[in-house]
Amino acid sequence: MNKAKLITEVQKQLGGGATKAAANRAVEAVLAAVKCGLRRDKAVSLVGFGAFVAATRPARAGFNPHTRKAMKIRAVKTVRFKASAELRALI
Repeated sequence: MNKAKLITEVQKQLGGGATKAAANRAVEAVLAAVKCGLRRDKAVSLVGFGAFVAATRPARAGFNPHTRKAMKIRAVKTVRFKASAELRALI
């Protein structure tokens, strides 16, 4: 499912009176709130869905697959998601 399909699904869930523009605003608001929560609190937990957690992947040694030369891969900030048991049961 891509973002356009997500907006259409949210529109269906909101009911007959909801427009696609209103569903788009709702999706954008949720995504903005998740970004803000990650920036501020480093974690966003949605009961029954899962948790987004800010993490740092440490620096490590690697190699260039084309030249086979060793290289250093720097540390990066990333976001990890852990699905809840309820969400895992649906799959």
